[in-house]
Amino acid sequence: MNALIVLSVLPILILYLGLYKAKNALLPVTVIGLLLALGLAVAQWTANNDVQPIYHGMMLFDNFAVAFSAITIVSTILILLLSKEYFERISSHVAEYYAIILFSLAGIIVMVSYHNLTMLFIGIEIMSVSLYILAGIKKSDFASNEASLKYFLMGAFSTGFLLFGIALIYGATGSFNLEVIRDWVVAHQRVDPLFYTGIMLMIVGLCFKVGAAPFHFWTPDVYEGSPTLITAFMSTVAKTAGFAAFLRLFAECFAPLSDFWVPVLLIITIVTLFIGNITALYQQSFKRMLAFSSISHAGYLLFAIVALGASSANAVFMYSTAYSIASIIAFGALILVHQQSGSDNFDAFNGLAKKNPFLALVLTISMLSLAGIPLTAGFIGKFFVFSSALSQYHTTLVILAVVNAIISIFYYFRVIIAMYFRTSEREEVIVPGYFNFVLGLSALITIVIGVWPGFIANLI
Repeated sequence: MNALIVLSVLPILILYLGLYKAKNALLPVTVIGLLLALGLAVAQWTANNDVQPIYHGMMLFDNFAVAFSAITIVSTILILLLSKEYFERISSHVAEYYAIILFSLAGIIVMVSYHNLTMLFIGIEIMSVSLYILAGIKKSDFASNEASLKYFLMGAFSTGFLLFGIALIYGATGSFNLEVIRDWVVAHQRVDPLFYTGIMLMIVGLCFKVGAAPFHFWTPDVYEGSPTLITAFMSTVAKTAGFAAFLRLFAECFAPLSDFWVPVLLIITIVTLFIGNITALYQQSFKRMLAFSSISHAGYLLFAIVALGASSANAVFMYSTAYSIASIIAFGALILVHQQSGSDNFDAFNGLAKKNPFLALVLTISMLSLAGIPLTAGFIGKFFVFSSALSQYHTTLVILAVVNAIISIFYYFRVIIAMYFRTSEREEVIVPGYFNFVLGLSALITIVIGVWPGFIANLI
């Protein structure tokens, strides 16, 4: 709870610093505040996970919430460390960027620690409204305006589905509290059709939020049109929060009714994997390829929810961590290459290894991790989600996922081939020191988790 308080007060402080033209203090104060929030979140970790809900059952800061709060805060810190001089190129009002990102993060903390459907809705709205603004914050850019409008319209529809589903569940059970809803499901052998309809509507609403097919239509255009750093935040931090909220709801409340909703999620998972991977094959833009690959990664994360076993929380946590760190490297490299060449096509990476061997190396590690190659965090993440699916005997699903993983190798390796095996007359990409730090640290974390996953495995 202390972390949430810090993240609610910090953006107000940032706005005051912006008001008094203290631009040089914005990033340091933001990072220090986030480190404080991270420390306060980790301090709430308990060995036996014996934590009770607070505020009349509205919030629950258990180890699940602490773990996902920590990874979202760490990812935000890494993304913001890349933002030095980035936001200044877009606007002179830099404080607003930091403040809105922090407000969005506050909503994300609510999403991963709710114990009442009301707080789930509030957390999603705080996050979503902030992201609508961030997507269109380049006011003079038509693509950014289009991204914001599409995101807002699709987000409003998905929120309507989600809210209607919550209303139907409340109508059947008489409560928004997760514990009461779970007890009602266990006590009623014959569940009200109203309740089943509520579950389906909540699946639709949550699948919109995480970008799962066939509710993914907004994802490529919004990711492509938004500023690259904002796209990095949406595809990592926001997606992680969405799946944490998804998993908490279905694991705590709807597990006894898995025979009803698991077939639906199985179909969504398979469709998401094939649409994401096959469409990514045909992209010429590196940024748009990352957008479609994020759809496929949503499919892999759905594995853990479909399996819904004892290891599901660990599977989502491991995969989200691996995906977030690798994506931050990819988007960071894209920012640098785009600033030099003015293009985000694969051709912009031609010959990069000769001029910038370090940048090419970390981007290669990122692509290998996203493809799930052994000795990277991405391989460990896929191993965890596949294991959770196999524990529930979803063998066919795992085979299809392996086929999709093989397909993904093709488009991830396009970047590696462009950097190492294609020549181009290009100048060296200027890599600032803080970029070297973030990209190097992220690559190191990716390798460490891939070689020694035990230090964060089985945390939850």
